[in-house]
Amino acid sequence: MYTRENADTFIAERKYLLKEEYRLAYHLMSEFGWMNDPNGFVYYNGEYHMFYQHYPYQPVWGPMHWGHAVSHDLIKWKYLPVALAPDQDYDRDGCFSGSAVERDGKLYLMYTGHLITGPNRELDYSQNQNIAVSDDGIHFEKLASNPVIGSDQIPSGFSQKDFRDPKVFERDGVYYAVLGSNDGRGSGLILLYRSTDLVSWSFSGEIARSDGKLGDNWECPDLFELGGRDVLVMSPQRMPAQGDDYRNLHSTTYMIGHLDIKQSSFQYDRYEPVDCGFDFYAPQTTVDERGRRIIIGWMEAWEQEIPTQLGHYWAGAMTLPREVILQGESLLFKPLEEMKNYRKNAYEASDINLSDIVKDMGVSGDCYELEVVFQADQAKEFGLKLRVHGEEETVLSYQQAEGKFRFNRDKSGIGLGGERRTSVELKDGLLALRIFVDKSSVEVFIQGGEKVMTGRIYPGAESLGIFAYAEGACTMVSFKKWDIS
Repeated sequence: MYTRENADTFIAERKYLLKEEYRLAYHLMSEFGWMNDPNGFVYYNGEYHMFYQHYPYQPVWGPMHWGHAVSHDLIKWKYLPVALAPDQDYDRDGCFSGSAVERDGKLYLMYTGHLITGPNRELDYSQNQNIAVSDDGIHFEKLASNPVIGSDQIPSGFSQKDFRDPKVFERDGVYYAVLGSNDGRGSGLILLYRSTDLVSWSFSGEIARSDGKLGDNWECPDLFELGGRDVLVMSPQRMPAQGDDYRNLHSTTYMIGHLDIKQSSFQYDRYEPVDCGFDFYAPQTTVDERGRRIIIGWMEAWEQEIPTQLGHYWAGAMTLPREVILQGESLLFKPLEEMKNYRKNAYEASDINLSDIVKDMGVSGDCYELEVVFQADQAKEFGLKLRVHGEEETVLSYQQAEGKFRFNRDKSGIGLGGERRTSVELKDGLLALRIFVDKSSVEVFIQGGEKVMTGRIYPGAESLGIFAYAEGACTMVSFKKWDIS
């Protein structure tokens, strides 16, 4: 029998087993065991709350619980007791992803109950939606009336089993929940439900559907207003690659458009990747007390090897929080200002000639932030090599003729290699990068957040070097480094 108490006791008794080698210094991880999707991301009673998909007993996916942590600044986190365990008939095989909303001072969690219904757990299952409530934001009680949206409330024509990840929002005093699903014929879609009390829900309609190129199932939808527009973020599964984009098995995309509540439709013209790297999935957003829209994703990818699963007793992490800013018909994703509070040991250099050389920058580390501006000049290629030692290196580079930025981890240590590319335009011949390295992660914010690339790396402890290089004439206009602690 899975219970919250059993999970908390298990974690407390076994935390001493954790290996620190690849543990991150300024990102949220599970306290022990497995972590995937961010859930219930909310600003409540003066703190940021992050719940997450959690299997506390092993560093592998299992019957999902909800882990729970809080933070005052989204950088340093404090673990709280496990919030949900699969302990009821309607969620016995997992408390899957969902969201949080405050109502009358109480914190409500809406989540998916997962039930295995036959011998093939990959194919035989059903899903429903449930509510748990807390007076203090720590201890949650599931409603006696759960499920609040049963599988019998799925209209015909939609998948009768893929029905999950409710994200709740309020408009004009009415609550709405978007849910991920598909049509059973290879197209992902989003369903909309409505309620006046978070308990009694009715079906409103299908608001968006794949155009045939957007995957066969849609997960973890998030719909919000930003700058007078509506934004839909969701994670399509098995989406075919489109040029350099969507090269992972499962991806994350956003659309800017208009939600017509009365017609239950979301109109949009195009879609764009939220992150162009290796490891970003199932993000969730919230609004804080300053009115900022903040997004955090799971910094892993499905169905691939994670080195810490072998003997480290943990797996999975969240990305850095990113502020979402509407700029014209696109979104910018920028690191939070709070990150600057953790800068130490500043180092600066400027006007460095990189023509046809590889230059040791004379600084090193495994937990740091870089701000770098390149003047491309006539260089064919230029960039940075991080976590360098011997043959190990992680390469971030720009190829001027192709207009492509590359993140290459073929020599990044143990774990998967590979390369991701994305189109980037220079601005007056300049390329501006803001890079965060944290033990086993790299996040690159390109041209002020026009593009972001995220990836996990697992280099040796001695791989600390930072190099710059160019093929052809190139100038590093400025180089700034701070340790982050």
